[in-house]
Amino acid sequence: MQNCKIDTNGILEITPSAESSKHDFDFYEGKWKIKNRRLKERLSNCTEWTEFEAHQEMEIILRGIGNTDNFIAEFDGEAFEGRTIRLFDPETKLWSMYWTDSASGILQPPTVGSFENGVGKFYCKDLFQDQEIIVEFLWDKTNVDNPIWSQAFSVDHGENWEVNWYMYMSRA
Repeated sequence: MQNCKIDTNGILEITPSAESSKHDFDFYEGKWKIKNRRLKERLSNCTEWTEFEAHQEMEIILRGIGNTDNFIAEFDGEAFEGRTIRLFDPETKLWSMYWTDSASGILQPPTVGSFENGVGKFYCKDLFQDQEIIVEFLWDKTNVDNPIWSQAFSVDHGENWEVNWYMYMSRA
């Protein structure tokens, strides 16, 4: 886990990279087409993936220390909408990313982290089906015209990871 460790009390300690800045997500402003690849079932040794298209639009807010995007897709014939709110803390130099969607209406715990060499790593502790997990979001913006996001879960404090969702983006 880049810039992240678990202390003796089980708390995630996340430190920013030296290059972390409020401009880390500026590349993502605008409209995107997204090819999603998601595990059909998480943390169940599933190897079956579902694929679907989505659209997203991101705008910078709060005079540059935040941004938000709207994720529009369809799951099993049902309309789906998600919203991300990303906030940069100028004091800690860390980003916090919050997610909610039309399926749950619950604001999820934020993943926290920063970018280094074009790759952002963000972490949080959460529960999945009553099991404690660590969530990892990876943002690869080494190709800013085709960034890749992925989500992984760990049930063993970051020793092993199950990647369960990929998003391959291109400008709309």
